[in-house]
Amino acid sequence: MKPENNGPVVDIVLPVHNEEAQLTRSVITLRQHLLENFPFSWRITIANHASTDRTGQIARELEQNYPGQVTALHLDRKGRGRALRYAWACSDAPVVAYMDVDLSTRLESLLPLVAPLVSGHSLIATGTSLARGTRIKRQFKREVTSRGYNLLIRLIFGPVFSDAQCGLKAVRKELVMPILAQVENNEWFFDSEFLLLAVRNRIRIFEVPVDWIEDRDSGVKITKTIIEGLKGLWRMRLKFWLGGGLLQQVPASHALTTLQKAEIAATRPGQELDRAA
Repeated sequence: MKPENNGPVVDIVLPVHNEEAQLTRSVITLRQHLLENFPFSWRITIANHASTDRTGQIARELEQNYPGQVTALHLDRKGRGRALRYAWACSDAPVVAYMDVDLSTRLESLLPLVAPLVSGHSLIATGTSLARGTRIKRQFKREVTSRGYNLLIRLIFGPVFSDAQCGLKAVRKELVMPILAQVENNEWFFDSEFLLLAVRNRIRIFEVPVDWIEDRDSGVKITKTIIEGLKGLWRMRLKFWLGGGLLQQVPASHALTTLQKAEIAATRPGQELDRAA
């Protein structure tokens, strides 16, 4: 299935900063999985934000080695949220997604994540490592921090999504630009702010349980991330109290095209997860 602009149906963004050690391996692994298991047309976009090692060079080499399948973008300023903002805004795909470059979430979760967006079931989807039955392998302090942060979100904003920090998300392009106009953060809080704005506008968030294995070499600074998150949550709560965060118009969900039988079958795992969530 192809969208009308002849671009890919799904654009999967890998935001990277100083990831020369694992970028090639991760892109090759993801590409092979998509070739063998993904029924929709796709593209992998490497969004390199201000790397100071060989990440940018490696990204360009991968683009040359896999033309039409891998694209390399470069930003001079650092910020994971900034990289996603730029890559999503520039994409010509009707569905944009992102994964952490370490591929901590199992690749089998990608199809259930994007299928309901392609079919028109939902506008936004996110992975969750905190659903019942998921398998998680990470350090105790990371586990406590993650659960505490998501509990705080529910205490402040009510029963919303279960996992703001999972590095696996997808959005319909018609929703991207209206919400990006409201998003202020360009760092790690970008995910939480995007999801909270969706909740604010009563947009259904489709959650997919994922298994998650921690990358021990991750460059995430826990203390800095916690402080950024706390400041962001207070800013969003105050913004909503003052009546902000509302979109002028919420896009309507609709299927991209008439799905073929095989593609309808591919959406079933996600639909089952939705009922179980």
